[in-house]
Amino acid sequence: MIAQRLQVIAPSETLKISGRAKELQREGKSVISLSQGEPDFKTPEHICDAAIKAVRDGHHGYTMNPGTPELREAICKKLKEENGLDYTPAQIILSNGAKQSIGFALYATLDKGDEVIIPAPYWVSYPEMVKLAEGTPVVVSTAFENDYKMTAEQLKEAITPKTKMLILCSPSNPTGSCYSKDELKALADVLKDHPNILILSDEIYEYIVFDGEHVGIAQAAPELKDRVLLINGFSKGFAMTGWRLGYLAATTDIVKAVGKIQSQLTSAPCTISQKAGEAAYLSPRDSVKKMVEAFRERRAYLVQALNEIEGVKCFNPGGAFYAFPDISAYLNSKTPSGDEIKTSTDLCMFLLEERGLAAVPGDAFGEPSGIRLSYAASMEHLQEAIKRLKEGLAALSK
Repeated sequence: MIAQRLQVIAPSETLKISGRAKELQREGKSVISLSQGEPDFKTPEHICDAAIKAVRDGHHGYTMNPGTPELREAICKKLKEENGLDYTPAQIILSNGAKQSIGFALYATLDKGDEVIIPAPYWVSYPEMVKLAEGTPVVVSTAFENDYKMTAEQLKEAITPKTKMLILCSPSNPTGSCYSKDELKALADVLKDHPNILILSDEIYEYIVFDGEHVGIAQAAPELKDRVLLINGFSKGFAMTGWRLGYLAATTDIVKAVGKIQSQLTSAPCTISQKAGEAAYLSPRDSVKKMVEAFRERRAYLVQALNEIEGVKCFNPGGAFYAFPDISAYLNSKTPSGDEIKTSTDLCMFLLEERGLAAVPGDAFGEPSGIRLSYAASMEHLQEAIKRLKEGLAALSK
């Protein structure tokens, strides 16, 4: 009785791990979770105040399907002033989170059999969303030595006559890697020879960058702007994950197509959340800067601590709040009870069940040699997590 289209996709591995961690916690077990993909900070007070005011002022009804004109204008102002990109409100559509923007963008642009190039490690939902849209994911494995970033040569080799789209995520979930302007220009030089290929640029971690300024491909290669589907939102930079507010910036025809889908499936996002989004974009970024500084300190600790563990290596991520260490030295080992650790999933389940440490296996991201550790956690929890990781790995034998 279940639709055939669901037979080709897998459930989210990140939600599976975090769900099991919560089950163990309910059973009274001590669990340190580094699996979460959300800031451990409260939404800034001035944003909450704007939402409360919206409730009291009676903003209780639906908004226009693409979102309020005021918020779309604020987004255009932000994109112009911070990113140097010119958009009109008609080229912006708000959604119930950036994930919805990605999904609807894929449904609006892909036909059956269209190929979508996805560098791995990738965010777990990209390939599954492509499959739901009846497209074909083309996964390109990248190298640890290049901070898991796709090269121009790899992109060129992956393109076929069926290629419809490239998905880029910078800063990256799960690796924290950031493409430089020169690296994006190199990719753009390849794409210039293929004018029918779209670029979905997921920039949801834009504000969490530690070295220099964030650069998106539309900034690095303005000549490609009309082929870019820019995805962003408020969840990560403003600690607004539960507010469910994201957006797509693209050409008017793509935005209209996404709007047609949205009008039938969800309609506009929460009115109160949109009022909060206005306050976020129209106010100074002081709270964002404080959060980023805290992440910077945690990153320094975690990366150093990981590299001090025998057999583990980890590069310094340029953004987001994830470390993605290589743990391949511990694959094909055995637990004290004799169970085999063949995959990163096996390793993460062992660490969770036996050591109370929740991490997400690299298998979920298309890179079996790694695990994702979120440092959206207190320094105390990070220190305890490293202790449990060391003990867990030390218990394994070849």
